[in-house]
Amino acid sequence: MKLNIGEAIKKLRKEREITQEEFAEVLGVSCQSVSRWENGLCYPDIELIPTIAAFFGISTDKLMGVDEITEKENVEKYLDRFQRAISRGRINDCIAIAREGVKEYPNSYVLLDKLMYALFVSGDDGSNIPEWKENMEKYDSEIIALGERIMKNCPDQNLRLEAASRLAFHHILHGRKELGKKIYETFPPMELSKERQIWWALEKHEKLPFLRDAIKQSYEFLKSFIWSLADADVVDVETEFIAINKIFELEKLILDGNRPKNSWGDVWLDFDIAKRYALMGDYGNTFKHLRLAVDEAKAFDVFPDEQKYSAVLVGEITERKLDFETSDARPLCEILRDDWLVHDELDPVRETDEFKEIIKSLS
Repeated sequence: MKLNIGEAIKKLRKEREITQEEFAEVLGVSCQSVSRWENGLCYPDIELIPTIAAFFGISTDKLMGVDEITEKENVEKYLDRFQRAISRGRINDCIAIAREGVKEYPNSYVLLDKLMYALFVSGDDGSNIPEWKENMEKYDSEIIALGERIMKNCPDQNLRLEAASRLAFHHILHGRKELGKKIYETFPPMELSKERQIWWALEKHEKLPFLRDAIKQSYEFLKSFIWSLADADVVDVETEFIAINKIFELEKLILDGNRPKNSWGDVWLDFDIAKRYALMGDYGNTFKHLRLAVDEAKAFDVFPDEQKYSAVLVGEITERKLDFETSDARPLCEILRDDWLVHDELDPVRETDEFKEIIKSLS
């Protein structure tokens, strides 16, 4: 087992804000010895280990990285339990698991981030959490405290940005739009992102997987922006209709039409365009897309543990049922029937036999 004593000493020394010279003087060794430890060239004499651990107020196991290895394994177990719970919409379980993990490892930023995420999601008004409004108020200050702690102290930049993004949105949901905007404005622009810049540093064997991943991510971003255009109530119904159809066309272009039609997004997309057809008085296409949404919801509810598909631009894609995250424990068919199909855009067809048959097919 590789011991990371030198790395631990360097980290702890910097946290204490003491120099190598000052630390060497405390131990009665040369500054060069401390430098060699921290660079991994050699280890401290075994007689010094208890003294160093005592100086930093930690155990010798912690200093030698034994606890760190155990901690990493145990944190992974917490994360696995968390993911299994959130893939089934068991948000209260997610909160309990994250709290349990943070209690055991109070300085694990990944667990602190999961706790913040679970508390945030517990206030989702689009789920089947009866107390969502109470949760928004109850966890408001805790979410802010967690987000600010991660943003200030977490060494992982991606985790800091993830927490910052969630905190900004949290402020906005609570009517503190200026605070949210202020956080968002600290983010780097898209043109300065890693994905836009790292190309020049890649080796040849790294370029194909990078390009395919970048194309897939860009496709997801573009689809999201187009969908926002259609759903933000900033254009007329005809333009919304055109925008949604562009999403269908974009998927065929990027994924070659090979992706199975069994995602949450598929259901919402067909439901969304059915609403537009109803608003435009085209009830034949309204029913067509509602039936497609029903078929896709049924397929989603029996989503396999893992499915694979491929396309020229993105290569092979693997999707796992476990990776889906939701705040709603109900089957999607039930959500479609009880939440989505009650939208007033569908009122013109609500009393028809075709619509009643669609509702019946979801029961």
